[in-house]
Amino acid sequence: MILQAQPAADHTLDELIAVCIARQVEDGDVLVQGLATPLVAAGYILAQRTHAPNAFFASAIGQGMVQDWAPLGLARAEELWSGKALTHASFVTLACDALHMLTPKEFFRPAQVDSTGNFNNIAIGEDYARPRLRLPGTGGIPDVTVYSLGVYLYVPRHSRAIFVPRLDWRSGLGHTSERRAGAGPRVLVSNLGVFDWAEGTMRLVTAHPGVTAERVQAKTGFPLAVAPDLRETPPPTAEEVRLLREEIDPLGVRRLETLAGTARRDHLRDILRREGVLD
Repeated sequence: MILQAQPAADHTLDELIAVCIARQVEDGDVLVQGLATPLVAAGYILAQRTHAPNAFFASAIGQGMVQDWAPLGLARAEELWSGKALTHASFVTLACDALHMLTPKEFFRPAQVDSTGNFNNIAIGEDYARPRLRLPGTGGIPDVTVYSLGVYLYVPRHSRAIFVPRLDWRSGLGHTSERRAGAGPRVLVSNLGVFDWAEGTMRLVTAHPGVTAERVQAKTGFPLAVAPDLRETPPPTAEEVRLLREEIDPLGVRRLETLAGTARRDHLRDILRREGVLD
């Protein structure tokens, strides 16, 4: 349970997303972290530093199980995961043999998601040989989402291009008859609010400060359910913001997921300069 504390006097959008991710973590959870997901890593570490001290991290970087942590970085990311791992295993062993026994939680970032929580990380465009955009691919997503009860999603930049009525391709199962009973995404966190699938379709549960349900619907490409007790997302506490800024991610790596274009490029270069690997 999150302890009640003094709200932060100010916070950024990336900090609110990281805090919302942390709020999904319970003490003792095994938390799976994929590649290039600093918002998720920041949220996981924040949870461990506050209300879930016994959380473990299962990382795709080196396929290691980690409980210790280090400040986020780019040039030396392996120090956080591979360098501190309690054990290592092959990806096949983890995905096929271990994860279903550990009942982990994992946040995926979809390129497209529909109203039932099916999602796409394969390609944008219906011609597979010549897509408009080739995406990273499925990894273990098709295997995990069939049975996992701990699938979560996050979208740093909510738009109709991502929340679509029909996927171009499907890599992750939502709330469909093909999955194990009870499986399907539990929660989605975006830069506009927090959502669930309480009745099998995506539903707005809390809207971030200054965001209306009408604005969220305008940014969503399918009819969106709204919780009858819709409320404002609670802001981060002063201590959560301090931990993110001073201890967990002083370089601001998490911000890369909310930026685009030249702003993202400039911030990326600044991080590498501060790490001493770019002149």
